[in-house]
Amino acid sequence: MDVVTKLLQDFQKIFLMIQLGFTMMIYDYIIIGAGISGLFSSFKIPANKKVLIITKNSPWNSNSFLAQGGISVAKDLEDVEAHIQDTLIAGSFWNDKKAVEVLVKDGMSVIEDLIKSGLEFDKNQNGEFHLTKEGAHSEKRILHIGGDATGRMLHSFLLKKLLKKPHHQILDSALVTDLLIKNNRTCGVTIFHKGKFQNFYSKNLILASGGVGNLYKFNTNAKSISGEIQGLALKYGMPLKDMEMLQFHPTAVISKNGQTQLLSEALRGEGAFIIDENNERFLFKYDKRGELASRDIVSQAIFRHNKKVFLSISHFDKKWFFQRFPTISNFLKNEGFNLVSEPIPISPAFHYTIGGIETDLNGKVKNFDNIFAIGEIASTGVHGANRLASNSLLEAVVFANRAVNFCENRDDLNLKFHDFQVDNSELFLPNDKKVLKHVQELMWQFASIEREEKGLKYLENQLNQLKIKSLEKSLNFKSM
Repeated sequence: MDVVTKLLQDFQKIFLMIQLGFTMMIYDYIIIGAGISGLFSSFKIPANKKVLIITKNSPWNSNSFLAQGGISVAKDLEDVEAHIQDTLIAGSFWNDKKAVEVLVKDGMSVIEDLIKSGLEFDKNQNGEFHLTKEGAHSEKRILHIGGDATGRMLHSFLLKKLLKKPHHQILDSALVTDLLIKNNRTCGVTIFHKGKFQNFYSKNLILASGGVGNLYKFNTNAKSISGEIQGLALKYGMPLKDMEMLQFHPTAVISKNGQTQLLSEALRGEGAFIIDENNERFLFKYDKRGELASRDIVSQAIFRHNKKVFLSISHFDKKWFFQRFPTISNFLKNEGFNLVSEPIPISPAFHYTIGGIETDLNGKVKNFDNIFAIGEIASTGVHGANRLASNSLLEAVVFANRAVNFCENRDDLNLKFHDFQVDNSELFLPNDKKVLKHVQELMWQFASIEREEKGLKYLENQLNQLKIKSLEKSLNFKSM
C-alpha cells in the first residue's frame, strides 16, 4: 500500500469519526412500544436520561390502553401466598415459581408507588379501595379505575408523567424494521418513518411492543399488535419460549363494523353468567366454578358446547351497571342492545400471547447484555400455560420497574458504538394485506383454542409456501 492511499484511508476514518460524533444521536434508552410496559419504564427512568419511545401507531393504539378489568395485587401480606397459588393453579403449574413470587411480592410495593405518585383507584362509599373478584381468583384483589377503564386511565396517567420529562420523547407512526446488534449487544434500531429509513442508537434497548394478536382472524388486540419484533428476535437468535401458550378470552362480541370487542372478565366477577340458546348455565358441566373458572377452561367449554352462547346480565340493576361498566354499557348501547334485559351473543377470541422472548427476573433477554423484554412480548415465566385474570398489567409494571432498576444500578458496559449502514430494503408489497388475511384465517382454523398434530403440520406447510411466494414476489419487485 502506497503512502498516499494510506493517508486517504486514515483521513476517511477520521472524517467518519467526526461525522459520527456530530450526527449519531445516542440515547440512554430506546423503548419499542408505548403501552403501559413502555410508559412505566419511562416513569421509572430518571428525568435527566435521554429516552426515545418508538410506537408503530399512536401511543393509544396498544393492548394495555384497551384493558378493562383492572390490575391484581395481593390485598395484604396474608393474601400473598394465596395470590401466588391462584397464579400457579391458573397456569397449570407450568409457571416459573420464582417469577411468580417476584410478581406478587414486588407488585405490592410498585402499586403503592403508583398510588403515592397520584394514581387514584376506585373506592367504595367508605373510602376504601373497591376490590373485585375475577375468574380463578380465590379473593377479591382486583383494583380498577373508572369502572372498566383501568388500562386507559393508567395509560393516560403515565403519559402525563412523561410530558414532564423533556428528555423523554415519543416518536409515533414509526415502524422498527431492524435491530442494530453486534457481539450480543444492541447499538440501536432501524426505523421507517415518514417514507424513509433511519438509524437511532442507544445504550439500552427495551422491547415492549406486545404480542401477536393480529395474526388471528378474531382477536381483541389493538390493530398494531402483529409480532414484528418477535420476528426480529428470531433473526438475531433471541430465544422464544412457550409460544404455543396462547390465551383466548371467552367473552367477546362482534360489533356492527365487524371488529371483535372484549367484554371484561369483571362482568362475570360481578355476577354475570353464561347461558346457551336453551337458557342453560352449562359451564358447571365442565368446572365446578362455572363462570369463575379460568379463561382457558371457559373458552374450551364454549368451543366444545357447540351451541349459540350468550352473556346474561338481566339480573343487574341498570343504573349500577352503567356506573360500574361505563365503557362496556356505552358500547352495547351503541350496538343496539336493550340493556340490561337482552342477552349478549358471545364467542371466544384470541386475547393474549403468554409466551415470548425469554428473559431473566430483571427482564434481561437471555444471552444479550443490554436488551430487555417486558410485558406481553416477554416470557418471564409468570403465567405458565394460562394467564390469571388481571395479572398482565401487574406484570407490565413489576418487570419494567426491575429492568430499569437493573440498568440504573449496574456499571457502564463501555459500549462501542458502530455505524450501521441504513437498510433501504423494500418494506411493503402490493399483496401484503391479502397475505395477512389468509394467514389470519389459517391461524384461526388450525392454531386456535384446540389444535391437533395433523392440522398444525398442514398450517406449517401453508405458511412455508406463503413465505416462499412472498420472497419470490419481493425479489421480482426489487428487480423492476
